[in-house]
Amino acid sequence: MNRRAGRFDGAALFYTAIGGCGVAWRGDAVAAVQIPERSRSETLRRLTGGFPALVDHPVPRAIGEAIDAMVALLDGDDVDLRPIEVDVGSPAPFDEAVWGVTRSIPRGSSLTYGQVAERIGQPGAAQAVGRSLGANPCPIVIPCHRVLGADGQLVGFSAHGGVETKRRMLLIEGCPAVPPSLFD
Repeated sequence: MNRRAGRFDGAALFYTAIGGCGVAWRGDAVAAVQIPERSRSETLRRLTGGFPALVDHPVPRAIGEAIDAMVALLDGDDVDLRPIEVDVGSPAPFDEAVWGVTRSIPRGSSLTYGQVAERIGQPGAAQAVGRSLGANPCPIVIPCHRVLGADGQLVGFSAHGGVETKRRMLLIEGCPAVPPSLFD
């Protein structure tokens, strides 16, 4: 999704257990979330589209609460992010359906791309679901990391760190589909 600065009222960076994340908003709604990039400046650039002045705006209370909830979730707390208001503009109906189903996946649970496709009434559209989740403007809040490949395979995570970031997030949430490794 194209993130143009004129689309946001402000942006903020915040630290989580997976690194420095970012959030942009319109009014009291989360409009974009950025998973950590290689550096703080890259996270900010990706989030704001190169308009860092957006971070000079005061953070609305609802956005501060959303940040606190995301931090708590990534600290391993049992937090439900579904009450967070999200404004992603006017997505295509397919994307809206995919993101809606994805948003309903509770912490510690997962679905496959095929299961999401079935739930939106489009069996066989697993690859299209993957493309839709790749364009998800609000990862963490719209928890695309909870969607797995067939047979629970960790595939298809376009954020920095790829499937290792996805794996870390699922382990933090206690998802039984992802057993810890020797190094966790």
